[in-house]
Amino acid sequence: MTKISPSILSADFANLKKEIKAIDKAGADYIHLDVMDGNFVPNISFGAPIISAVRPYTNKVFDVHLMIENVDKYYQSFVNAGADIITFHIENTKSPAKLIKAIKSEGVKVGIALKPDTPVSKIKRYLKDIDLVLVMSVEPGFGGQKYIPQDKKIKELKKLSKGMDLEISIDGGINDKTAVKAKKAGVDVLVAGSFVFKSKSYKKAIKVLRG
Repeated sequence: MTKISPSILSADFANLKKEIKAIDKAGADYIHLDVMDGNFVPNISFGAPIISAVRPYTNKVFDVHLMIENVDKYYQSFVNAGADIITFHIENTKSPAKLIKAIKSEGVKVGIALKPDTPVSKIKRYLKDIDLVLVMSVEPGFGGQKYIPQDKKIKELKKLSKGMDLEISIDGGINDKTAVKAKKAGVDVLVAGSFVFKSKSYKKAIKVLRG
């Protein structure tokens, strides 16, 4: 069954406690937390204190997507805040193997994210050591963007990861139509922000995405 990971980037930040509880009750599998520093991507979102503040209100998996510089320096604060998965970008990481080992030593799962134009070959050697690949179907930085098809990349990852305990996730422009395409290509986890949080019923939106 496809897992659904609502991105709180589209949530009502004035009522974040309420929003977290609502998507938990609505049947979300993961909760996606986009951390942006204004350097790696041209936007600023939130940091570890927000994650720590909402952690007590759900037992769902916190998938923390770090769109930041110097992940090596800051990942520990997100571990301490309650991350279950820490996903970093291959495009700005100098020593991926070292970082993977460091995060795993904290008892936290590891994901690697790929921008739309970054080939799978960049992370092929690390697949056996990680838990998740996050395929970006928009340029990272802002919610509500138009979906960029990633079928070829998803299928390649699916083939390479055969026999591995590896989830393939997709993030960006996910709605009722694009979700069908992504699932057909083979994704395991759908990250959706606007489609869930702008809907009248979170439960219905999650059910539609799951199919």
